[in-house]
Amino acid sequence: MQHQSKLPNVGTTIFTVMSALAKEHNAINLSQGFPNYPSSQKLNDLVTKAMNNGYNQYAPMTGNLDLRLAIAHKYQLLYKSTYHPEKEITVTAGATQAIYTIISAFIRPKDEVLIFKPAYDCYQPAVEINGGQTISIQLSAPNYKVNWEEVASNISGKTKMIIINSPHNPSGTIWSKDDMLQLQKLTENTNIIVLSDEVYEHILFDDAQHQSVCLFHDLKQRSFITASFGKTFHNTGWKIGYCCAPEHLMAEFRKVHQFNVFSVHHPSQKGIADYMQDAQTYLSLDTFFQRKRDLFLNLISESRFKFQPSEGTYFQVLDYSNITAERDIDFAKRLTKDFKIAAIPLSVFNENSKDDKVLRFCFAKTDDTLVKAAEIINTV
Repeated sequence: MQHQSKLPNVGTTIFTVMSALAKEHNAINLSQGFPNYPSSQKLNDLVTKAMNNGYNQYAPMTGNLDLRLAIAHKYQLLYKSTYHPEKEITVTAGATQAIYTIISAFIRPKDEVLIFKPAYDCYQPAVEINGGQTISIQLSAPNYKVNWEEVASNISGKTKMIIINSPHNPSGTIWSKDDMLQLQKLTENTNIIVLSDEVYEHILFDDAQHQSVCLFHDLKQRSFITASFGKTFHNTGWKIGYCCAPEHLMAEFRKVHQFNVFSVHHPSQKGIADYMQDAQTYLSLDTFFQRKRDLFLNLISESRFKFQPSEGTYFQVLDYSNITAERDIDFAKRLTKDFKIAAIPLSVFNENSKDDKVLRFCFAKTDDTLVKAAEIINTV
């Protein structure tokens, strides 16, 4: 029996491919973005306590109220921005589910969605499976800066949504205040929705400040923020995230959310809510990861790879153009098989597989893993 695929051009994600290759060849896995150290014992204990205290049935569809209150407090603390915990915040099964649900709630056939490439790989399939069309704005290594005239020229009457991501995965760059003001200016007096993927909001370096859409009044009125506790609290396997938006947008989101997820793991929500009562649980992340970034870069400073230090996220892009002219996918596979270290090639996130000869390495690893990885990198 033959069925026509709704995603004919989609195969297995590069993350699955490289992690499987790393396992097969017993390589150090700096490809997929997850820590190899445990999450906080205090947080684990709080989730266990929530289970023992009976938080084992459905959470409210919108999320545990204590957690939504903690999220609202965080936005007030960090950005002096208000989201109503009952009307404008929804807890989701990770940020990817939030992104998919936002797109499903608003994108109709032939709607256009602007995305910036290299783009995280869940954006485009979600648009296409809902009948929309992605319009790609290709950013270039090493700076990945946005040409706002190009963005303006690609906005049309069909543009329904713009998806942004800062701090940016996979490049490790961040958007400036001027970038956000340009976006605000381009979208004012339109019906364009902005989907702002801010899962790395707490991981910025060198005293940089995160430019959340909620800091810009007009942008906030048309924007969703998606975020991830998995990224923030070192437990990606829990798949707990959330999104924030003005009430009129959130009402549409919840119409879809209630029928494809309804609610997510209740004891995890309660445990995270209690853990967040101490704001240092998220405010200390920039220092934690900057130390790891600096350790990693200092260790590989004499290697043949070129780099600009990551501005945010827990990823570092390395330019290998001094080493080989191989395509990045081929080089990434050879590194894994022959040198026993796995990374992610960036061309898979680019328009027409644009190859800038760069690989993405994850430094959310124990120090001894980073030391071992650096020893290998220095021999390449």
